[in-house]
Amino acid sequence: MKTKIILDTDPGIDDVFAILFAEAHPDIELKAITTVYGNATIENATRNALYIKQKYQLKADVVTGASKPIIRPPVGPTVVVHGEGGLGDVIVPANVEGKADLRPAYQYIIDAVKAEPGEITLVAIGPLTNLALALQADPSIVDLVKDVVIMGGAFGENNHHGNVTPFAEANIHDDPHAADIVLTASWPVVVIGLDVTEQSFFTREYLDQLRDDAGEVGQFIWNISRYYLRFYSEKVGLEACHVHDPSAIAYVINPALFTLREGPIRVVTDGVAEGMTIQKCGSRIYPHDAWKDKTPQKVGVAVNDTELLALYRSSIIDYAASLK
Repeated sequence: MKTKIILDTDPGIDDVFAILFAEAHPDIELKAITTVYGNATIENATRNALYIKQKYQLKADVVTGASKPIIRPPVGPTVVVHGEGGLGDVIVPANVEGKADLRPAYQYIIDAVKAEPGEITLVAIGPLTNLALALQADPSIVDLVKDVVIMGGAFGENNHHGNVTPFAEANIHDDPHAADIVLTASWPVVVIGLDVTEQSFFTREYLDQLRDDAGEVGQFIWNISRYYLRFYSEKVGLEACHVHDPSAIAYVINPALFTLREGPIRVVTDGVAEGMTIQKCGSRIYPHDAWKDKTPQKVGVAVNDTELLALYRSSIIDYAASLK
């Protein structure tokens, strides 16, 4: 039985890796792509999503979401990582076919989960503003969503703490207030953060082989990855890129790839540790405890990276073959 997902995303090079993964795998029904600022402006993010929909004839709706955080000043698009338009060296035409749904993303999410209660998984791989706005507009959706899977955060496991500050991951740092709302809501959340996404690598050789074996789809992934790999080589010192956003899709397909731990999560919303995610584990009682009344959520702490990489590769190759 397919898992129906709404993919909330800020495309973004690795977001496109994830979009194609979700579209490719037969166990996922990609119902909608809701866009959010982050890796790109909201205009570019939405145009990129429409471009991918047009290029691969996706059935998913594309819906425009939030253009800025709930409270904090915007930090701006991540040009150094994803390029001016969001897809690295690939320039998306100014005008693409198709139009976004007229509803704002938060309203689309509310309407969708009400139309199919208990059936839709929200997969968020960008800032969490759209999900927070949906919760604020209609708190009842916590009982209607099947699951919430988030790529974001860092909890110090495997020595991974942050990627935009020493203790904050980019998606959470972009809107920490939204993240705290989403992670403390009483719906079931799984956080696939840097603790596991930085344990998996798309190497140059892996991407070269995918280009050679996965037809036009593999070539497109290779094309957009060039800018990304230059960033990793020049700024991070790696001849590979971390498997961030596709890891969230991998969890939806096969949760057994990941080891999880459970406990309530809070997000630091200001100060030097802005965007830091902190999970309380254990049952100790404290006189002052901002976690004690919050819903326990699950955090990925280990991953079978070999099987994850094999799953991505086989999914994209099979998908490319189906398009011929």
